[in-house]
Amino acid sequence: MPSFLTAALYKFVTLTDFAALQAPLQAFCEANDVRGTLLLAEEGINGTIAGPEDGVRAVLAHLRSDPRLAELAHKESWSHKLPFYRMKVRLKREIVTLGVPGINPNQMAGQYMKPQDWNALISEAGVVVVDTRNNYEVGIGTFEGAVDPHTQSFSELPAWVAAQSAPGGLLAEKDGKKPKVAMFCTGGIRCEKSTAFMRTQGFDEVYHLEGGILKYLETVPETDSLWQGECFVFDERVSVVHGLATGHYDLCRACRDPISAADKASTLYVPGVSCPGCHDKKTDEQKRGFIERQRQVDYANRRRQPHIGAKLTSSSAGSNDGEDQA
Repeated sequence: MPSFLTAALYKFVTLTDFAALQAPLQAFCEANDVRGTLLLAEEGINGTIAGPEDGVRAVLAHLRSDPRLAELAHKESWSHKLPFYRMKVRLKREIVTLGVPGINPNQMAGQYMKPQDWNALISEAGVVVVDTRNNYEVGIGTFEGAVDPHTQSFSELPAWVAAQSAPGGLLAEKDGKKPKVAMFCTGGIRCEKSTAFMRTQGFDEVYHLEGGILKYLETVPETDSLWQGECFVFDERVSVVHGLATGHYDLCRACRDPISAADKASTLYVPGVSCPGCHDKKTDEQKRGFIERQRQVDYANRRRQPHIGAKLTSSSAGSNDGEDQA
């Protein structure tokens, strides 16, 4: 029986005193042996935490004791290993960075679609299905027929929308009407914000997957699924599959992208130093640093000691300091 509970959570809600919440929340998590990353901003909270069940549930109850977070939802999964090695409560301008002022998902987000209704929506003719995640996430799995914007970070999405809204683009008007758009992400936070943005751009029929890919994989039977591949997650599991079971990907400790068994069989893969995707993108100086780090990791492993510096934390995956984890 897996012994560690992981809870992914977010909520868009006005927290004018968010800076004052940081230290008490950090202390409460540590006192309950809970680790992970929580982001606080005036627009709300976002993050993933893990630890013993009693500790995680105590933190969730602590958060919900604030009337503003009383309806905070979360998604659960279990693992045999603790997927985080530190606890970090960070202050941010946005809990997920789009970089467009005035976007308020509480007032402007698109329509929620339950996981059980998602297949029918994205199978409709004329619906543009957009994966709002980053390219390294899309690369290991996405929904059948979804469009990949090829973004390196969430903040690049508005420029992609502008380009595709021009005549001839995927989002261009036809017969004076903008297309119906369905957007999705890992846990729901990015698509809430992206649909709010889309509405400011004149898109009236915008939908997003409630609970994100994780809720879909948790609730929709694999036999009925339109999901293809695995879903990248921002912790040591690296990826999950239907039922939120741990997937088959590992992580390149140099570039932090997911890597498959085939990638690890490549002559360009050097554990801790490079993978086929980043071998030609790292300088010799960087590689020397990675080699030394890996030497220390191997030494620690031989002595059966942890070497946290080589481990993935939620803030080291991807390019947004952990913001995209949901």
